[in-house]
Amino acid sequence: MKKIAFVCLGNICRSPMAEFVMKSLTDQVHIESRATSNWEHGNPIHRGTRQIFQTHHIAYDANKRSIPLSRADFYEFDYLIGMDQQNVRDLLEMAPADCQSKVFPFDQEGVPDPYYTGRFEATYLQIQKGCQDWLHFLKK
Repeated sequence: MKKIAFVCLGNICRSPMAEFVMKSLTDQVHIESRATSNWEHGNPIHRGTRQIFQTHHIAYDANKRSIPLSRADFYEFDYLIGMDQQNVRDLLEMAPADCQSKVFPFDQEGVPDPYYTGRFEATYLQIQKGCQDWLHFLKK
């Protein structure tokens, strides 16, 4: 079974949204999410993301807390997917040399951070499409 981790700055908005949207689409992939920073370490999923889950009837773990990416994660996961270009740059900077090829962007545009934009519904729509694209890619 492939293992993927969606990664954003704080792991309270975009990456947990991608984690649980992807989990709603498949049980054939091991899916988690992480943060490139420890700013939100231990904090719960943002209320805006929880509202998206409730609005769209997406099951999620209400006990999910922000988890900073560790060195071991680079070896545990097959794909580390940065939600925007800065996340990808941070991942590449953090990644051991032999794990650089596991780092990918979520999509070509990058997902704007709804923590700052407040646009959780737009973020959800972009993540929904991106997760479907990733699922198609992983099935190849």
